Amino acid sequence: MSELLLGIETSCDETSAAVVRDGREILSNIIASQIDIHRKYGGVVPEIASRKHLESVLPVIQEALDAAGAELADLTGVAVTRGPGLVGALLVGVAAAKSIAYVRRLPLLGVNHIEGHVYANFLANPEIEFPQLCLIVSGGHSDLVLVHGHGHYEPLGRTRDDAAGEAFDKVARVMGLGYPGGPLIDKLAKSGNPQAVDLPRVRLENGSYDFSFSGLKTAVINYWHRSQQKGEPVNQADLAASFQQAVVDVLVEKTIAAARQYRIGHIMLAGGVAANSALRANLRTAAAADGLSLTVPPLVLCTDNAAMIACAGYYRLRRGKTASLALNAVPYLKLGEED
Repeated sequence: MSELLLGIETSCDETSAAVVRDGREILSNIIASQIDIHRKYGGVVPEIASRKHLESVLPVIQEALDAAGAELADLTGVAVTRGPGLVGALLVGVAAAKSIAYVRRLPLLGVNHIEGHVYANFLANPEIEFPQLCLIVSGGHSDLVLVHGHGHYEPLGRTRDDAAGEAFDKVARVMGLGYPGGPLIDKLAKSGNPQAVDLPRVRLENGSYDFSFSGLKTAVINYWHRSQQKGEPVNQADLAASFQQAVVDVLVEKTIAAARQYRIGHIMLAGGVAANSALRANLRTAAAADGLSLTVPPLVLCTDNAAMIACAGYYRLRRGKTASLALNAVPYLKLGEED
């Protein structure tokens, strides 16, 4: 008998609900974005995000059920993002999930948002075998993780300051490109020369798999301001391409180095920045050159979505890792701390 899980995701500025069958078949994946609302502020305003989640969460859940041709009575469990993220936004999703689980007497699954991004790969390729090396790159996270099995993670490196996605947003803001910065820089960079501007690659100490993009971000901002002060024109496409390549070079180099050291033959890419065309292309080329297989989710599963949460919840349910109705939001939840 097939199992239908409802997934709910409200960690930042997307209200999403999805219905997934047996952890692999997406029956619906509804995403209500708040980008247009937050764009005029240059970034996500937490209080506004929380209020929009309150308005949207129940209609989005109903839309997901309707699109899947399902009712609450058909569900096997409810999975929800409990962290990390904006605490007010998280609480909206957690409250909705707990209400449905209580009324329908369904298992409740609390999912780490980062774990959800990892499981987007299982929706793209359900036959993934372990161990895997996963590069998780988003607005708030740059993580390199060994995945030994379902729910068994070994962090190798994480961001020490600005995450990659955060650096993209900040550089785009200084350049006057708008929000969100990642897709705008990616689009602009396509017509630029990635070697035009000499920018630093911060690799930290030997053997470290941590990431640091604050210095690179500062170098770009200083270049921009110096050019303005001197009255020199800046080729925005060249600057965007050079910045993007500097980020991608470090991400790819550390990932391939970790795969070699730990003798991992399979790599997964995850997170919002996984939608970046240069990162996808460069990692695919580097992986092929080393004889490594690479799984990359489709673009819709890279950004925040509830299908990945339902998928992660399914595998938690199979391991018996259910949550009680005391489940709470944890804004700084780390991978592996879900229990």
